[in-house]
Order: sequence, then structure tokens, then C-alpha cells
Amino acid sequence: MLTTIQDLGRYGLQRYGMAVSGAMDSYALRLGNCILGNPDNEAAIECTVLGPIIYFEQAQLICLTGADLSPKVDGQPLPMWQPVPIEAGSLLSFGRPNSGCRAYICFRGGLDIPEVLGSRSTYSKGQIGGWQGRALHEGDRIAFRHHYTGKDSLFHWSMDPGLYPDLTTEVIRVLNGPQRDQFESDSLQNFFSDVFTISKNSDRMGYRLQSRPLQLKEKKELLSTAVTFGSIQVPPDGNAIILMADHPTTGGYPVIGQVATVDLPLLAQKGPEDSIRFERIDLDEAQNLLKQRQIQLIKLKRAIALKYE
Repeated sequence: MLTTIQDLGRYGLQRYGMAVSGAMDSYALRLGNCILGNPDNEAAIECTVLGPIIYFEQAQLICLTGADLSPKVDGQPLPMWQPVPIEAGSLLSFGRPNSGCRAYICFRGGLDIPEVLGSRSTYSKGQIGGWQGRALHEGDRIAFRHHYTGKDSLFHWSMDPGLYPDLTTEVIRVLNGPQRDQFESDSLQNFFSDVFTISKNSDRMGYRLQSRPLQLKEKKELLSTAVTFGSIQVPPDGNAIILMADHPTTGGYPVIGQVATVDLPLLAQKGPEDSIRFERIDLDEAQNLLKQRQIQLIKLKRAIALKYE
């Protein structure tokens, strides 16, 4: 459906209007690179809902993380969350989604893709980065930066999937937005009590939500201000939009809430017609949860580094 090359994003250029882009589920990407002994920011292939069919002309060591899209190699189920050697001539394919909607194919040593403005991420609306600035098509041939020569016996281990969020939960934690007090009290209550449905008219730029419209105390124009991944804007029709990885750098709609960074990966794994509920979280708790996740990742890196010595 949509297969692109993504790393952790294109930072330092938002003041020029350049989107950050990068992996929708940055945590899944980081875990995949960690399992392979790669740097966090190594580019991978992001697959959305329906994965591609990939033919390997050379042997390679890969790892699949994020959504379970029923991956197979030559028709045999492929395990996730562990390094898997792929032989030359093998065919990687995907089936129906079992959980989540975005899977990441990470490669030991990364892909031979040039950096554009400091990143290999695809920003398709700007037609830059990734592979020719676009989604991958049939017939594209992408080289590896690292030639794999290892042995299968070295990789009979896997990461504990419990380190990754439970994708079945509907709860997304949010902090108060800068324009929260401009909304009617009933709308603020509904924001945390209603179930929202992600519209089919959603993409990597933003998720459009469907539920009871959210109302301002008074309608007025706002000066455009900076927005970020997870900002929840409310346009005049009252139907909220959550800005995602390809979000613009500024916006003029009031922001009622901000998704906690720790829950952005969970949100990224929700697809059209999925339901979500918002739960309030304060800044200290959000920072502590993110800190705990980072500590887990550091411990995992240390343990896996021993596997590649």
C-alpha cells in the first residue's frame, strides 16, 4: 500500500519549512537497528498495512519489527524481533495484518541510499530523500552498504517482545495543548470521554478523527505557530487532526492536546477505522515514562553488543 525508506528524520531544518519526516514508529525502527547492532538512525523499509514482495539478490541479515504483517520467506513464516539470515535468491513477502499497521525491515549495515539534507528519510510530498523521493515501486533495485557473510548459528536468540508496546490498547496519553482553555468545558470533557475513529482520509501527514465535534468558546483567527509530531489541532469543523511524521512546521488551528512522545509509536500503529481514546498525562509523568524507555533501550544495546563481538 505504501512502502518507503525511513530513518529517524530530517532535523534542524524546520525553520526553513522542511518537514522532519522519518519513521512513523521510531521506536520499532530503533529496536530493529538495535537488534542488528546498527546505529539508531540507520535507514530501513517502512511497510504500511500491505507489505511488498522483495527478492534478495545477495545474502543479508535482517530484522522485522513493529506491526505483524504475516511475513514469510519463500513461503515459510518469518520470526520477528530477532536477526534472521536471508539467503541469496530468497523472496520476502507479507500477508494479512495481525497487529498494527506499520512494519519495519531493517538490514545489517543499512541500505546504500544517499543522504539528502542529513537524512535518508523519504518525504514524498517534497519528493526528496529515500529512493528517488518517492514510495518504492515494482522493479526498484536497492543495494546494501554491508555484505553479510555470517553464520546462522550466531543468531538463535530474539528480543523479548514485551519491550514493545501492546498494540491492542486504544488509550493514547496526551498533555494539555496551548489552546486548551479556549475550548468549551463540554468539549474538553468529551475529548477525554469519547472514542475517536481514525478516518480513511488519513496519511503520514495527519490522522483525521471522527467523533462529536469539539467547540471553541468563541471563534477567532489564530496566528500560525510551531507544531510537532502528535499535536492535536482542531479545525473549524470541530473534527480533530493529529499531526504525524510528515506534519507541516507551523499551523493556525488551535491545539487542544499533545500526544506524549512515549505513545507516538502506539499511535503510529493505528490505521484507518481504528478507535482511540485519550487519557490525560502530566509533563513529569510523560518525561519519566520516556526516560524509562530510553534506559530499557540502553540496556538492550549493551546486551546485544556482546552478541556481535
